Amino acid sequence: MFITNAYAQSATDSAASVFGGSGFEMIILFVPLMVVWYFLLIRPQRAQAKKRDEILKNIRRGDQIVTSGIVGKVTKVVDDKELEVEIAEGVRIRVVRSAISEVRVKGEPVKADAA
Repeated sequence: MFITNAYAQSATDSAASVFGGSGFEMIILFVPLMVVWYFLLIRPQRAQAKKRDEILKNIRRGDQIVTSGIVGKVTKVVDDKELEVEIAEGVRIRVVRSAISEVRVKGEPVKADAA
C-alpha cells in the first residue's frame, strides 16, 4: 500500500504549546508592534496632511503655485475650492486647490482699499 495512516499530533507537540496554548502571548507581541507602527507611520502622515491642508488653505493672491507641472501666479481666490491662476501673459485658468502640489513663493498680503 502506498497510503499510510495519518495520526493527529498530541497537544504537547503542537505549536500552541510553545505559547502556552492561549492567544494572550500573541497580544503581548502585537501591541508593541502596533505602537511602533503608529509612531513611525501613522502619526507623521497625519502631521504632513495637516501641514498640507494649512498651506492650501492659506493661498493668497500673488502666490506662485505649481499644479501638475504648470507654474502660475494666483490672481484671484474664487472660493474655498477654486483659484484663478495666470500661467502666461493674459492667460488665466481656474484651478481646484486640491490639484496644487506646491506653493513656491508667497505673495504680498492684499492691501485694503482706501474707500
